[in-house]
Amino acid sequence: MEMNKEIRLKEMEREREREEREREEREREREERERERKEREMQMQKEKEEREMQLQKEKEEREMQMQKEKEEREMQMQREKEAREHEFRLKQLELGVIKASDPKIGLDTGGFDVSKHVKFVPKFQEDNVEKFFNHFEKLGEQLKWPRDKWSILIQSNFTGKAQEVYSALSIEDSMDYDKVKKAILQAYELVPEAYRQKFRKYRKADTQTYVEFAYQKERHFDRWCASKKVSTFDTLRQLMLVEEFKRCVNDDIKSHLEENKADNLKEVANLADQYALTHKFSKVGQTQNKGQFNRPNKKYGNSSGTTGNSGSQSGSISPTNSGKKQPDSSRQKNDQVSSNKAAFKDISCGFCHKKGHTMANCFTLAKLKETETASNAFFFFFFFFFFFFFFFFFFFFFFFSCTGRALKKR
Repeated sequence: MEMNKEIRLKEMEREREREEREREEREREREERERERKEREMQMQKEKEEREMQLQKEKEEREMQMQKEKEEREMQMQREKEAREHEFRLKQLELGVIKASDPKIGLDTGGFDVSKHVKFVPKFQEDNVEKFFNHFEKLGEQLKWPRDKWSILIQSNFTGKAQEVYSALSIEDSMDYDKVKKAILQAYELVPEAYRQKFRKYRKADTQTYVEFAYQKERHFDRWCASKKVSTFDTLRQLMLVEEFKRCVNDDIKSHLEENKADNLKEVANLADQYALTHKFSKVGQTQNKGQFNRPNKKYGNSSGTTGNSGSQSGSISPTNSGKKQPDSSRQKNDQVSSNKAAFKDISCGFCHKKGHTMANCFTLAKLKETETASNAFFFFFFFFFFFFFFFFFFFFFFFSCTGRALKKR
């Protein structure tokens, strides 16, 4: 009886413990659900704030874009308005409506009636722009048109790209015939350099006869000469010499010469010397005299800034002076040595990028080459050893296997 009672008490105790554990588990689950609910609420709140921020950002971007588009439209309308006013004034000039006292134009039409003479202006052809200008200028000289009215007369017949270029000019520039002509020729690439390239690069087409090819070649040459105003043998000689000189120099000096537009060989050579001396760089027509200090790398050439055929000795670092005896040779020699040291300080290695030496004398590069040579030799030796090892291994394996088979058969 007592045992049954004890058993029931134990069972009741276990039941209470089980209920207690279940209650604790339910409590933990409830707390876990509460925590998850709070986390979901926080996540939803965070996502809501992010969406609001994103919407606000998109709204601001749309407003900025709309403001930008509005400003661009206003600027475009302003440009169109100015263009219309410009064209309107030009049309008025054609009809002789604007008075001489107009301060915005500053053009005195005088007694010249533009509307009566505009019909004599030749038709503009985009495929032959230069011929149009030549025809117009001859006509203007023959009919004695005032030169300050030429731009008004000529603009009435412009079409295509020429009309766009003329419209882009300012009012002051559009009244200057020379500026109008220059801008349009540049737009059609009808400048001396373009003529030269056309002459040099023009080749015979399959459908052309040799007579037609010769005619076109001659035409390109004549246009090139006319654009450079070549009228005598001396000017033609200078043209050929300057072109050949530019062909022989490096691209940096060539660009510098093209910018300065020199037409005389001496001027071109002086400009090249000045550029080379300033930049301490010269690769063209350069000869190394035996008396000069030997350079470790031909890549850098003569850093003194002299060209071989220019005849100029400014900035030379040669220790000799072409056999001419100078009164103060010791001072000159010291100056030359110091200039050589300064020139070597400016030289930098193309491998390690350190100054004072070239790639040919680079210690780092030489050490790397020695390491590569040693590693190549080691690799070759290892490969040779590995090959012979496997060869002998297979040879002995085959030999013993054949011997074993022979013994088994016996």
